[in-house]
Amino acid sequence: MRMKPMVLTAAAAALIAAPAAAQQKINVGHLADYSGATSDVGKPFGEGVADAMAWINKNGGVAKRQVNLDTVDYGYQVPRSIATYKKWTGRDKVVAIFGWGTADTEALITFVSKDQIPYISGSYAGSLTDPTGQAEKSTAAAPFNFFYGPSYSDAARALVTWAADDWKKKGGQGKPKYVHMGANHPYPNAPKAAAEDLAKELGFDVLPAIQFALTPGDYTAQCLTLKQSGANYAYLGNTAGSNVSVLKACKNAGVDVQFMGNVWGMDENAAKAAGNAADGVVIPVRTRTLWTDEAPGMKTVREIGGADNYRPLHYIAGICTAFYIKEAMEWANANGGITALKIRDGMYAKKDWVPKGMEGVCVPSTWTKTDHRPTTEVQLYRARVTAATDAPLNDLIKSGAVKMEKVTVVNLPRKPEWLGW
Repeated sequence: MRMKPMVLTAAAAALIAAPAAAQQKINVGHLADYSGATSDVGKPFGEGVADAMAWINKNGGVAKRQVNLDTVDYGYQVPRSIATYKKWTGRDKVVAIFGWGTADTEALITFVSKDQIPYISGSYAGSLTDPTGQAEKSTAAAPFNFFYGPSYSDAARALVTWAADDWKKKGGQGKPKYVHMGANHPYPNAPKAAAEDLAKELGFDVLPAIQFALTPGDYTAQCLTLKQSGANYAYLGNTAGSNVSVLKACKNAGVDVQFMGNVWGMDENAAKAAGNAADGVVIPVRTRTLWTDEAPGMKTVREIGGADNYRPLHYIAGICTAFYIKEAMEWANANGGITALKIRDGMYAKKDWVPKGMEGVCVPSTWTKTDHRPTTEVQLYRARVTAATDAPLNDLIKSGAVKMEKVTVVNLPRKPEWLGW
């Protein structure tokens, strides 16, 4: 008779504990650049991540738990990223982090590996793709680093592959000339050796690199150097803001070259800013759709972004990034609980995976314990600017004055020797 009240008390406690656990928020860090050297593209990407998480919370959260996303604008400053990381892992006990730039992500590899925190970045450096550190050209193991989209190196390889084919189609005579352009900084430098190596293999003459800063400025001198070099294909390694300065300066200098941007090197806003100087620039895009395209998953994307607002390509990539982490958390919840380690395991749980609600938008991706290249499929688009660009972007898109045209899809081989660089 004395046991019965104890049993009732335990049952009551369990009933009380269950909703309390359901109410416990999931702490996640979000490092964003809204004010620094890469804010021109960091802002739409970061907003895509944050808006997606807000939508997820509004629609039931993750396993009925709300995500407590702490977005911090670190201004693209590595010391601030490290200080913020220590706060998140020390006091806030985050279970995952959305990161941003290459310099800070690479600086944090040792920390996230030791602390076992899944870190999904806006940096796509090839150095982040080898979780074991055993690949031929790896510099370090990165077992907790992830990103969504092709690596910088694979995107650049796809551009070089396309350029070789383009040269033939145009009836180019002799060996085409390829040149890397960008700041002497970890982010633009990340794919430099990989692209130059493949360019040589495909028969290009590889010219000495031309440097320009990550910030907008007068790059007339660099354009004159480019013109004198006789380059046929120029890879722009910086983000859109400084690339716009280069494109305008080179237009004025009469440079005749096919520009190719990296994944952050051009978008709809940059095409508006550069005007007709951006016409023809070829870039890699991480998603299978842009804002005006149709696919089942675009319904969710437009609910997140607001149907009346045109959102640039980086915004949609941010949404895909957030949804991959959401589903990894859901897997973790069903397999032992939403912990950092289980979220990491959730990233490995599926193959050729598109998050629910993102069908037709995100490129199917696979991460394994030995290979963190999510995809080697690279969508290539060409910026087209066919009229004046002083109207609002929404109007320019509607009129067709600014648009992104799909060029081709390059499916690269998943070569073991390309892992980790």
